[in-house]
Amino acid sequence: MTFRINLALQGGGAHGAYTWGALDRLLDEEDVEVAAISGTSAGALNGAAFKAGLVNGGREGARENLNWVWRRVGAITDPTVNKWMEPFAPATELYANALTYSPVYMWWETAIRMMSPYNFGPAISNPLERIIKEFEWDAICADDGPELHVCATNVRTGKIRVFKDEEVTTQAILASACLPTLFEAVEIHDQATGKTEAYWDGGYTGNPALFPLFPQHLPDDIVIVNINPLYREEIPTDGQSIQNRINEISFNTSLLRELRAISFVKRLIADGSIKKGAMKDVNVHLVEDEALMTELGLATKMIALPVVLSRLKEAGRNSMDRFLKNHKKDLGKRGSVDLHEMFD
Repeated sequence: MTFRINLALQGGGAHGAYTWGALDRLLDEEDVEVAAISGTSAGALNGAAFKAGLVNGGREGARENLNWVWRRVGAITDPTVNKWMEPFAPATELYANALTYSPVYMWWETAIRMMSPYNFGPAISNPLERIIKEFEWDAICADDGPELHVCATNVRTGKIRVFKDEEVTTQAILASACLPTLFEAVEIHDQATGKTEAYWDGGYTGNPALFPLFPQHLPDDIVIVNINPLYREEIPTDGQSIQNRINEISFNTSLLRELRAISFVKRLIADGSIKKGAMKDVNVHLVEDEALMTELGLATKMIALPVVLSRLKEAGRNSMDRFLKNHKKDLGKRGSVDLHEMFD
């Protein structure tokens, strides 16, 4: 039996290494097929690398392509080196706090809030561009393999734009990862309208978008790999932690809105208000590690630390492993997230 699923991959800068680990573990499951991917920012980067590798080299090709991407970002992928370094490395929370409250980072964060990337022009470019330009675009845009949807935000309209098929280009992924305080808006010519539109990070309007995964030809199951904590017990009281929580809430708002809509439709289907088959009865699943993610913050999203990337990958593998052990049997039958409880 083959389990067909859709993947929804959140953005979150360097924390996308968690998704790298989750996908690495998923590739071990020979009976799980990914039908479609919706990704934003780091989620789009992971999704594109996953698809290109899968099309060209199967599961091992996808694994190696993801490893290649994150080596370029700064991760150490040699397990021998990682095992040697780990005992001497501080706790993840100490790394995060040391970076967040370092004078250099605090000065830099203040500066980018006061300055505009347009003050510097093209001198400052997204460092991901050099990696993305080396992607195998024929494989990413191929009809084979999973559908790939990349989410960005239209600056003028404030609406989401989902790129798919041949629309997924270097510029589309850069647009999906364009933080407006760091980089100039990415301009892309729209052949449908004949206009050139400007785009910012897709996280503001779809992190990631779920609706591209609703068509009837796709499976009912959506597995969300979540890297922005939905819940924090402690109320932030200092400037850095307040800004971090604002960022998390902003980048989770669109996802929560779509999950609420799914919950509403499922209730209408359950009580007979909507005829079965008239609307997609989505099964929602969530892969997450809130304990780890609440130890991290905005600083570790912005600056890739090799040890933190390694720990994020391992956490992603462990989270996907737990999900598969506990809920693989639910795929194709029911969701593993209690949406009623989430929004009650």
